[in-house]
Amino acid sequence: MRQETKCIQAGYEPKNGESRMIPIIQSTTFKYDSCEEMGKLFDLEKSGYFYTRLQNPTNDMVAAKIAALEGGTAAMLTSSGQAASFFSVFNIANAGDHVISSAAIYGGTYNLFNVTMRKMGIDFTFVDPDCSDEELEAAFRPNTKAVFGETIANPSLVVFDIERFAKAAHAHGVPLIVDNTFATPIMCRPFEFGADIVTHSTTKYMDGHDTAVGGCIVDSGNFDWMAHADKFPGLTTPDESYHGVTYAEKFGQGGAFITKATAQVMRDLGSIQAPMNAFFLNLGLESLAVRMERHVSNGQKVAEFLEANDEVAWVNYPGLPSNKYYELAKKYCPNGTCGVVSFGLKGGRKAAETFMSSLKIGMIATHVADAHTCVLHPASTTHRQLSEQELIDAGVPSDLIRLSVGIENIDDLLEDIAQAIEAAKA
Repeated sequence: MRQETKCIQAGYEPKNGESRMIPIIQSTTFKYDSCEEMGKLFDLEKSGYFYTRLQNPTNDMVAAKIAALEGGTAAMLTSSGQAASFFSVFNIANAGDHVISSAAIYGGTYNLFNVTMRKMGIDFTFVDPDCSDEELEAAFRPNTKAVFGETIANPSLVVFDIERFAKAAHAHGVPLIVDNTFATPIMCRPFEFGADIVTHSTTKYMDGHDTAVGGCIVDSGNFDWMAHADKFPGLTTPDESYHGVTYAEKFGQGGAFITKATAQVMRDLGSIQAPMNAFFLNLGLESLAVRMERHVSNGQKVAEFLEANDEVAWVNYPGLPSNKYYELAKKYCPNGTCGVVSFGLKGGRKAAETFMSSLKIGMIATHVADAHTCVLHPASTTHRQLSEQELIDAGVPSDLIRLSVGIENIDDLLEDIAQAIEAAKA
């Protein structure tokens, strides 16, 4: 099936007389007729459900759809994109280990890695995504366990060179983890370029309607854990906390990573997605392909309009030929990138604030990447605690406006943007 069809059909196939829509199994608990039957589930000898903190049928159906869209072998839903990023790394890195990450990633993920996970004893090196091959090579250590990056970074819109980073990671026997939130599998499938694990904040385009917070992790099934057994003992040696199971041996390349993340990490940390949220997510997934087509089309036209406006100081959008990542974007996202555009007005910070308050369709919100057009001025909101120089150092200059272009009529959006720019000029 092609992507548009998978959005509708993958993950769940109703039998005769069953519900057309994925059912909401809103239950914490599942009944069994004997201890022996339930024991097989706890021993991972049989597939099934016994407690929703680990697995739930609704969640698994939706995860299967996302796995199909990404071209992966297994997937799991989490309570948020932040939980997905954490689980994807924590599943293979322990205290004393090291991870390499692109410096151009979502600020929340950067803080997770740089502050919280450092407290857990996991060290991180952040590299410029445009670094030389020599600089990238120098970042690896004997205890490096993974490389992490974002297909299209939030909010800098840096396009990650997946193939180059995958080659470097594999040369050192470690997987590449890619956050594919902004591109979605409709615009880019990182596994086709060498990525091993993909994460999503499903809260964004996948849900698409400001409805439900969530995350997802997908395994490509391509990384050979046993070939690097000494690096990943959590997958290649017996897990004494789960009956001595060796995940890589019992579940193979295609199932080891997600099974361990479920049976061990989700069991202990419990960041499960609610079945109701998974149901809402599935509704968003069904229209993902058609929505992304509109997001990209609208985003491109808005970026071109802004670039041609004399009051606009600069525009950052990978779909513009003038953008430094234009060629890389064409390679990884040949049909377009996303609907997020960042720009600055010649009037600076004051003009940015006036522009935002003058919009009639675009709404001021911290959210990004959904059906509604949203706008954010980080210097006045999410980054307001930073000085002018700190804003520049963070890649968020005081005049930056992040415009998440929705799926409204493009002429209405352009008219709204034009009148807001005019108001900011005055």
